Amino acid sequence: MSNESGKIALIHKPLFVLAGIGVIAGIAAAYYYSLEKPAEPPVFNPAPNPYARGIYANGIVESFQTNGENINIYPEVGGTVTKILVAEGQPVRAGSPLLQLDDSVQRATAEQLKSQADAALAVLEELKAEPRKETLEVSIAQVDAARASLRNVHDQLRKVKDSYRIDPKSVSKNDLDNAINARKVAQRNLEVAERQYELTKAGAWIYDIRNQERQYNALTKQYESASALLAKYVLKAPSDGVILSIKTAVGSYVSSQGVYGTYTEGFNPIIVMGGSAEYLQVRTYVDEILVHRLPDPTQMNGQMFIRGTDIKVPLEYVRVQPYVSPKIELSDQRQERVDVRVLPLIFKFAKPKDVNIYPGQLVDVYLGEKQLAQLPGQAPGEAHGGRVKK
Repeated sequence: MSNESGKIALIHKPLFVLAGIGVIAGIAAAYYYSLEKPAEPPVFNPAPNPYARGIYANGIVESFQTNGENINIYPEVGGTVTKILVAEGQPVRAGSPLLQLDDSVQRATAEQLKSQADAALAVLEELKAEPRKETLEVSIAQVDAARASLRNVHDQLRKVKDSYRIDPKSVSKNDLDNAINARKVAQRNLEVAERQYELTKAGAWIYDIRNQERQYNALTKQYESASALLAKYVLKAPSDGVILSIKTAVGSYVSSQGVYGTYTEGFNPIIVMGGSAEYLQVRTYVDEILVHRLPDPTQMNGQMFIRGTDIKVPLEYVRVQPYVSPKIELSDQRQERVDVRVLPLIFKFAKPKDVNIYPGQLVDVYLGEKQLAQLPGQAPGEAHGGRVKK
């Protein structure tokens, strides 16, 4: 019995050793992870508030515009892109061609209408040029021939009457009647020839000319309309500015809704233009609960901080859009936070030469009041006309 107990004790001894080691390792691990590690230094310092009562606002960089935001260019007609005549970042002047669409069908239509208008003009000029010299000469010859025929039958009638007067039996009653009727017919033929001459000499009927003028004017306007539509197949710069983005490529189909975005799966403008490259602007969104704290526009100042850096840029107040609207998520403008309403304010700044800042970039903005000089003996706030802003 003692031998069996010794064997059991020998088997369980390693298990107790392993359990002890596990307990010691758990205590050591708990102690190690309970130690407080020193915080790593920040990559950059957070944007500090440079004003005593500064207001924080989100901002987005845009090209400088006197009104609106960037210039979004859409075609007025649909077609396949055949040429792209500018590059991103290129400054352009107003009226400069930017992009060419396939205009073969519209060009053929315009040329057809031009040919029809030219044909109508030729007929109109023909009517106005009447009578034609050769036609008038023929009409005169017809009058002369009718007169000669009348003289001839008149002489024949006179001879028949003379013979009948000398000897009634020398001329039959039938010959006399035929001679009289022939004279009447010749007289009528002369009258017809003379009237035809007068009509030929008068030229085209005024109503025919007016009708042809209207046809020519209608075809001309159709040609002008087709030509104006043809010009729409070349997109031109609406104003001086810089090409910020080109959203299409040669061979892509575009419509008046824009071009289909491969990644956004929505329609985008064909070309986005910005204002002068000398200045940029920041559109800031101030929460409605902070609007009452905004300084007077004449005393408003701002500082822009580039995210991820220690760079700050002074801002110059431009204008306020006096309409509080639902806040747009700057990271995804297709979603709105309807529970928050904001007031947009516009500031501008000269583009730094040593810092890369581009339209569409998100920035942090602090708004405050300009620091005015304080005269000796003045209390804080009296530099603003003796009124302390609360």
